[in-house]
Amino acid sequence: METFKFYLEMGLKHVLDLNGYDHMLFLAALALPFALKKVKQAVYLASVFTLTHCLSLTLSVYGIAEVYAPLIEFLIPLSILMLLGLNIKNALKNTGPKTGFIAYTATAIFGLVHGFGFSNYFKMLVAGQEEKLTALVGFASGIELAQLAVLLSVILASAFLIAIFKIQRARWVLVFSSALAVMTLPLVYKSLTALIYAL
Repeated sequence: METFKFYLEMGLKHVLDLNGYDHMLFLAALALPFALKKVKQAVYLASVFTLTHCLSLTLSVYGIAEVYAPLIEFLIPLSILMLLGLNIKNALKNTGPKTGFIAYTATAIFGLVHGFGFSNYFKMLVAGQEEKLTALVGFASGIELAQLAVLLSVILASAFLIAIFKIQRARWVLVFSSALAVMTLPLVYKSLTALIYAL
């Protein structure tokens, strides 16, 4: 039980850590286009992200898959930028968020990439740990709880501000997705530079 609790707390901190805000950027980008009445679809997408995020951790912990860390570190902010670009494109067309097969597939791929980004550190943590499965389940539970908190916060805050200021949802998504994209660009540049130097 102590192992589960420890990794549950780690999962929460992994998402909510302000020093590594890329996870929250991704969640904000994911949640921003969704209205309150479509919160269920946003939760489904976040759960797919959690599952594939933990799948990549599992593959790494059990030595099934290895990744080139500098490439993954570049793909993480790039995936956030791509999602924000999709938000901006849909907002310009005044269409809502996509929740079909392509959206779920893209979210699953993003989850795998983000999971591999944390896999080396997580692998070191559970090295020699007898209860690896308990650790993985605890960590996954912490991630899911934290993601739900971030998603609901973004969706509720968006609904409140849109209602207060009488802003069109498409314009809201356009402005804030653009702002998040500006925040993401330094992460893309930093990780791309590190990748180039590592080659």
